[in-house]
Amino acid sequence: MTVSRTICLGFLALIVIGTLLLVLPLSTSSGEWSSLVTALFTSTSAVCVTGLIVEDTGTYYSVFGQIVILLLIQVGGLGYMTANTFLLLLLGRRFGLREKLAIQKSLDIPGMSGSVILVRSIIALTLAFEVTGVLLLLPVFMEDYGMGYSLWLSIFHSISAFNNAGFSLFSDSLVGYATSVPIHIVIPGLIIFGGIGYQVIMEAYIWLRDRLQGRHGWSVFSLNFKIVTSTTLFLLVVSTLMFLGIELQHPSMPVETLNPGDRLLFAWSEAVMPRTAGFNTVDYGSINAVGLFITMALMLVGGSPGSTAGGIKTTTLRILFNSTKAVLQSKEEVLCYQRQIPVSLILKAVGVVFGSTTAILFMTLIIGVSNPNIPFIAIVFETISAFATVGLSTGITASLSMLGKLVIICTMYIGRVGILIFMAALLGDPQPSVVHYPEENLLVG
Repeated sequence: MTVSRTICLGFLALIVIGTLLLVLPLSTSSGEWSSLVTALFTSTSAVCVTGLIVEDTGTYYSVFGQIVILLLIQVGGLGYMTANTFLLLLLGRRFGLREKLAIQKSLDIPGMSGSVILVRSIIALTLAFEVTGVLLLLPVFMEDYGMGYSLWLSIFHSISAFNNAGFSLFSDSLVGYATSVPIHIVIPGLIIFGGIGYQVIMEAYIWLRDRLQGRHGWSVFSLNFKIVTSTTLFLLVVSTLMFLGIELQHPSMPVETLNPGDRLLFAWSEAVMPRTAGFNTVDYGSINAVGLFITMALMLVGGSPGSTAGGIKTTTLRILFNSTKAVLQSKEEVLCYQRQIPVSLILKAVGVVFGSTTAILFMTLIIGVSNPNIPFIAIVFETISAFATVGLSTGITASLSMLGKLVIICTMYIGRVGILIFMAALLGDPQPSVVHYPEENLLVG
């Protein structure tokens, strides 16, 4: 079995296990059997760290069901191969070449060396951020709830936020905490660190550690670090300013209840949440078309490689931007931070964007035909949200037809495993060719 098929089947196995557990009467608050489609939809959304739901998580599912969902989010966020490798390490099993190849492909890292150390570091980083999130969220929830339930809320939302899942135990997500400054700091912070990529966090940690220990040697950040951090910062700043402009003209709440600080909080959240997080502090069903368009663009870009986020990734966007810049400047090399981008990466970026766009268009067409009474822009928004594993919705998820829900399930799955890995699983991993054909020019543009 190829590595791509191992990854795809691994995620599929997790979804099946989650479905079987969530369909049980033990998983529902009513004590009745859950609908198979509802259980499948929820399990897929949790494993694919999306956050789209057809039933309210906090009221429909029992504590057992919520624990199952949280475990699926955790394993899905880490990635099947990372979680599987960690389990092998706990059991004392040997870490073979096949596992190293799978880790390399699933995390999109250049080599296989240090795979075991990388997995251990990923687990340690995940636990560190999630525990920190719990400690910071606990005082906020304790203002409204008792210690026991506040602790559960903190654990659930911290894990959900860091894994960019967007599942919430509140029926209105985080709308009830729309003006809470700590929520607007902690949740977006977890989302950003979860979606920026483990390698980037580790590079920053090593740099900071060397500085604190008085090591004055020059730290050279990788090209991946520079592109991810600069592109992420640019998107956050620009989108916050854009949403702030929208908030000034079309407030998310009645004008008399808003002050400049609240509007800035809303704009900040609306800029961060589409980065595959799925939480919302405003009702996306009431946002105007311009806001929905900006949100869809941010959702499509998503987070960064090697993270819990989905989308085409920030590095893909930057490679295509620099490729366009090179063409406009009549250059034959694509440069970024005085480094040349390999042609293979440029082709991969083109493949990711073309494949993702084609999948979204195809899925949108099917959902649109099977749900003619739902506004088309809401369907496009839902499809992009599912493919980029975001979880934001204008409120149409539960009203989709059976076919529409099944298509969204497939869309979430393809978006989580990655369009290239999914196609490789269907067609087989590509083999290097030794045959070179003659070049010939054609008209482009």
